[in-house]
Amino acid sequence: MLSHLTFAPPTDDDLRAGTLGRQMREYNYRFVGEYPAQQPVRLDARDAQGRLVGGIRGFVFVYWLNIDVLWVADDHRGQGLGTHLLGWAEAQGRTLGAHHARLDTFEWQARGFYIQQGYAEFARIEDYLPGQYLAFMKKPLA
Repeated sequence: MLSHLTFAPPTDDDLRAGTLGRQMREYNYRFVGEYPAQQPVRLDARDAQGRLVGGIRGFVFVYWLNIDVLWVADDHRGQGLGTHLLGWAEAQGRTLGAHHARLDTFEWQARGFYIQQGYAEFARIEDYLPGQYLAFMKKPLA
């Protein structure tokens, strides 16, 4: 049934062209109408020597801010840097049209921090890693 097809990893040109994502968006548009393209949300924090001490990476897609990474160096934790980075990302998300934010965090990471920032856990995968859960969290940005 699939014998007439070939399978191969995409080329760099294929990835740059974004053809697969464009095809998916065109399919989605038939159901929910057009929506803005994915927009990156990125910020780094560096000390006076230029050392990276924190940063956040995410994107806004279909009116949601998706936080992929929020990291703060051990020697800068507890000083408000994480709160600043997350607040900046949420503000940037709002500017880009996001109505909500979502992220996931492992048990040993920062679930308590995110709860303090107004996030609520809505799902969890127990034993994502042996003995450790992965929590999924969200927050309205209105």
